[in-house]
Amino acid sequence: MNNLSDDLLVDVFIKAVTLGYDEDFIILLEEEIKSRGISLEQVLNGRYLG
Repeated sequence: MNNLSDDLLVDVFIKAVTLGYDEDFIILLEEEIKSRGISLEQVLNGRYLG
């Protein structure tokens, strides 16, 4: 995941949640987003500005 930009990581997360991907994959994405200091609340509310 280190090769993904923050914006791409957030985009993949949103699509994974929307399309109902495997929960383990979504959790992996969540952990990576949190480790980068990105607010999941902002992402889920559509307020992430990258």
